Amino acid sequence: MKLREAVKAVTLLARSSGALHDIAIITVSTNEAHWLRPCLSTVFAHLGDVRADVIVVDNESHDETSQLVASEFPDARVVRCRNHGFSHANNRALMSVDARYVLFLNPDTEIVEGTFEQLVRAMDLEPRLGLVGVRQIDSDGVLHPTIRRFPNALRALGDALAVDRWPVRPKFLGEREMDLAVYDTEVVCDWVSGSFMLARREAIDSAGFLDERFFMYSDETDLCRRIRTAGWEIRNWPAMTIIHHGKKGLSKKIESLGAYTRIAYARKHFSPLHTAAYAAAVFARYALRAMIPGGGEEGRHRRDVCRTVIKTMLGRAPVPYGPPSELSVRIATEQHRARATDPAPSRS
Repeated sequence: MKLREAVKAVTLLARSSGALHDIAIITVSTNEAHWLRPCLSTVFAHLGDVRADVIVVDNESHDETSQLVASEFPDARVVRCRNHGFSHANNRALMSVDARYVLFLNPDTEIVEGTFEQLVRAMDLEPRLGLVGVRQIDSDGVLHPTIRRFPNALRALGDALAVDRWPVRPKFLGEREMDLAVYDTEVVCDWVSGSFMLARREAIDSAGFLDERFFMYSDETDLCRRIRTAGWEIRNWPAMTIIHHGKKGLSKKIESLGAYTRIAYARKHFSPLHTAAYAAAVFARYALRAMIPGGGEEGRHRRDVCRTVIKTMLGRAPVPYGPPSELSVRIATEQHRARATDPAPSRS
């Protein structure tokens, strides 16, 4: 059987599984209507021949998020929720979908190459593949490193020492894959940036929803770790390229929340001794940057940001956006558990 015929046969078989859609594309907007127009326009332009459920989560926005979607993108739908964080918002949309694949997509992104039809068909042929990330560039067209290794104390120390700037970068130091040639290949990795995560629904059902105790940041690391633990593969796929505009500059809230959630991730997955070593390395990162911030206004701002992060880590400043949720959604409903009882390693 030729490859094209095989792809068609697998796709038809998958579509007979009972799912209403091939792919659900979830985008969370917290006052980010200004990003939605280019994001959703390119999403619909790059769908291809798939049954897509496009969802925008209005995360207690005070802008025109819901109105924009209703007036300009009638084929998308809106889910409204209170702002209890990025994980909470994605989970509210996830609870409402019936699709074989789920894409978590940042609103500040644009699809520039590839189609979702290509991704879905390729994943249909890879039954052990649980989640993929794609090639990402910034607003200036510069490749953004999105392939990551799981955090540990040694890698956190490498980040503290800014190994990304070293002429020779040992792979055991630092989380990011800095060999840019790798991004043009299909490669297995630990986790990928949460700005684009395309997951098989069965992988989510077997690993669990996003952990709402992570308000924002480290949630994708945690999800990928649980998907890997459940026996699925995670890969970088260069078949699609997106622009991820991202937020510019340093923010006291963002950096403090990032450091806080990294320690929360360590407490969840590491031993007490490893957690202590990891926290010390994260602390060292901000202490070193506070002591050597650079010159000018930018250096002064960096010093202020790092000092705020240190205060947050020491409990002398509040956690941004309030204390984390003490609870998260159930790992999966009984129905979802029944669909995911066959673990990934046994799949043919």
